[in-house]
Amino acid sequence: MKRAAGFTLLEVLGAMALLALLLLGVYSGVRSATHTVQAGSVKIEQIDEVRSAQQFLRRELAQAMAQSMGMDKDGNGIFFVGTADSMRFVAPLPGYLGRMGPQLIEVKLVKGEHGKQLVASLAVLPPNGSAPKPLGDPQVLVDDVIDGSFVYRGVNQQGQPMDWQNDWNAPATMPNLVTIKLALAHDRAWPMLSVPLRVNAAALQGPGNLLRGLRGPGVGP
Repeated sequence: MKRAAGFTLLEVLGAMALLALLLLGVYSGVRSATHTVQAGSVKIEQIDEVRSAQQFLRRELAQAMAQSMGMDKDGNGIFFVGTADSMRFVAPLPGYLGRMGPQLIEVKLVKGEHGKQLVASLAVLPPNGSAPKPLGDPQVLVDDVIDGSFVYRGVNQQGQPMDWQNDWNAPATMPNLVTIKLALAHDRAWPMLSVPLRVNAAALQGPGNLLRGLRGPGVGP
């Protein structure tokens, strides 16, 4: 009698083992491709975050205005305040927000969940001279900052460039160049950002002060 055709148990187990190995290879390939795509997406987001932050800072600093945001104890106008980790100045906002007029912009490094954060705060400057009114919560420009600093450079009354300063100690004048240096986590690059202010810093000093008229009556030239 002829034996019935079919597969032995050993052949079936071998086929199942081969199929399992094939499926494992396909799964590993799909998983590796998924991780690669996710890592690429994260990297793109990180690059976009840095690019957007630099574009915002470059635009607003370049448009910094010679407009007083307050008075010091001697009655002199305050036009720019800068330290190693924060700065305040007046600039117009882009788009529909620009209709609200010049805004007080504060950029500073603050403590975050992981390292530091570079944040920006916006506030309306009321025309009656009252306290600025914040426009929403501070916005995070860059997260996971390991270290960073702001440095400033101005010109003297003869129009000659001065040394770089970690603190801008002349709030009645404005620097002509601001540099922002950051070290970011996760091997992210922050190209050093140096922005020239369009306001002529030399013109803010001396008898030819272009800010004359922006200060209150009875205040010095």
